[in-house]
Amino acid sequence: MTGAAPLLRDVFGFDAFRPGQEEIVDAVAQGQNVLAIMPTGGGKSLCFQLPALMREGVTVVISPLIALMRDQVRALQEAGVCAGSLTSGNTPEEIDAVWEALEAGQLKLLYMAPERLAAGSAMGMLRRINVSLIAVDEAHCVSQWGHDFRPDYLRIGALRKALDVPLAAFTATADSETREEIVEKLFDGEQPCNFLHGFDRPNIHLAFATKDSPRRQILDFAATRKGQAGIVYCGTRAKTEALATGLREAGHSACHYHGGMEAEDRRIVETRFAREDGLIVVATVAFGMGIDKPDIRWVAHADLPKSIESYYQEIGRAGRDGAPAETLTLFGPEDIRLRRTQIDEGLAPSERRLADHARLNALLGLAEALKCRRINLLGYFGEKAEPCGHCDLCDTPPDVFDATTAVRKALSAILRTEEWFGAGHLIDILVGNETDKVIARRHNQLPTFGVGTEYDKRQWQAVFRQMMGHDLIRPDPERHGALRMTDAARPILRDEASITLRRDTIRKAAGRRPAVKALVSDEDAPLLSALKAKRRALAETARVPAYVIFTDRTLIEMAETRPVDLDGMARISGVGAKKLERYGAMFLEIINGAIDAVHPVRRKLAGRDSGNVYDQLLEVQGTLARGEGGVEKPLSCSASQLARVAQMRPNDTRGIENVLGERRAERFGAAFLDVLRAAS
Repeated sequence: MTGAAPLLRDVFGFDAFRPGQEEIVDAVAQGQNVLAIMPTGGGKSLCFQLPALMREGVTVVISPLIALMRDQVRALQEAGVCAGSLTSGNTPEEIDAVWEALEAGQLKLLYMAPERLAAGSAMGMLRRINVSLIAVDEAHCVSQWGHDFRPDYLRIGALRKALDVPLAAFTATADSETREEIVEKLFDGEQPCNFLHGFDRPNIHLAFATKDSPRRQILDFAATRKGQAGIVYCGTRAKTEALATGLREAGHSACHYHGGMEAEDRRIVETRFAREDGLIVVATVAFGMGIDKPDIRWVAHADLPKSIESYYQEIGRAGRDGAPAETLTLFGPEDIRLRRTQIDEGLAPSERRLADHARLNALLGLAEALKCRRINLLGYFGEKAEPCGHCDLCDTPPDVFDATTAVRKALSAILRTEEWFGAGHLIDILVGNETDKVIARRHNQLPTFGVGTEYDKRQWQAVFRQMMGHDLIRPDPERHGALRMTDAARPILRDEASITLRRDTIRKAAGRRPAVKALVSDEDAPLLSALKAKRRALAETARVPAYVIFTDRTLIEMAETRPVDLDGMARISGVGAKKLERYGAMFLEIINGAIDAVHPVRRKLAGRDSGNVYDQLLEVQGTLARGEGGVEKPLSCSASQLARVAQMRPNDTRGIENVLGERRAERFGAAFLDVLRAAS
């Protein structure tokens, strides 16, 4: 086996390894199974390219992006390495060259997209070409609930077994949960040789800001960095186009990029960004993985990222050359509401959605941090750090205060309402707002009612947001976003610990402009998301548009009124008799959990006065089933007989006999007439 040092110098032109590379290269070259978590820009490609040259046979590299594969193949060929790729982007000449090199036994690295593994011919071809190592780039794509999930990555574990060769998996970001998933899916649960290298990118300046005219904030940030290459990430396609236009009007060279564009248009942007100096790309997250431009000087987020992993990966595209780079992330209540909704409307099981809410809490904790952001960010990945002196909080420490009393009031409100409500309702209790919902649940009689008048509603929202950032509370997907306390909150509630919050965030909240009007309140948004998810599933099964099941307006009314039974559901606008029969119980179960079965005859009376009369007749019948003394032979009426009495409402004994017959009229007649007279 050829030594690493001569190849490092002669082929790649480096006199020494970067920190952490050498031990990974040694392990991979020796044929060990390897999982390496390395920071963006840490040189992970070298950790499988160099061992490929040291070992006999072909190294197959599974990579998710054609553009990235093409760049790496070109770079290797320029360095004199026989490398090629088999992708849909190849020309016929390129494919012929790859096959010729394979047949001649000259090819050292073969790049493939994971989707190619689905082809029946792929396995036979790989068996024939003397594969000695599988390298998996962006290994976090195997995580089924991750933000970059690629289903065909799940085939790689079977490929490793079939070829019986070592596998080296690489990624720049993976929390402990994702690492476990990688081990399970790629290594069949057997622990590989793990390398977890530092996540710190000390050359990147970290900064967050609350939204206050976000378009102006992004334009101001770009204006002070004119002529520098940058990326602006946006939450929607429309925003990428509008913001790119604004940047061009301000004199910048800028273009937009999103998944809705034609493939050729996306390739043009990718090529321009790789070749042009000072170009700004305004993009959704579709633009990112595989971007390896070394001189990106800044990354801005016009909207809050999906998770702390997404944030780390996206800012990591800046400053890969080691020179100083800057970031700015804007966030506001609307962002948080959107991210919560995306989690709640997802199809993941409840435990996964709970974990996703925890991840979002971690990102909020970074946004609302009280001290050095780098300490907070690296702490999430399990690393300890000293204050960096290179983030906005080190530059200008925030205004903080002892918020133990305020937080304890909020936790008390959560506890006294048995963790069944969201922030909106809890804040109404704290500020003493007697809404219909507060009065209906008698929460205006709680000891915590009106104890929080030192803050207005917006300021309390800022307090609750910071409590989520400290992971004291989490939305519970099983309870449609109701807030539940974590174990970290209990010492504060018991007066065994104190907590500090940012005063500046709370003070600014009071003067903030009104938020964009949402379809429903924050309180009802998670339930609306759950109702929409149920509607979507039913619509997909029936192969009809979602509005055919129920319109948005109908679901909004369900979320706001929360009917508890079919009678209440029948009163919702847009719920006719047929839809009530077909869907009523399903949607009631979403709103209230499992419900008791209702007799079909009673279901037809739902929403009518006769339905209530039916219920009272049924109750009376139950008490008289064995007569007034409780010793007679059991006797009862059929559901149809009770329904006819409830609908016809006879006003004398003869009328009752006509419906029930003489024997039943004798047992129940007088009591039934009392019910009917009271209902008149």
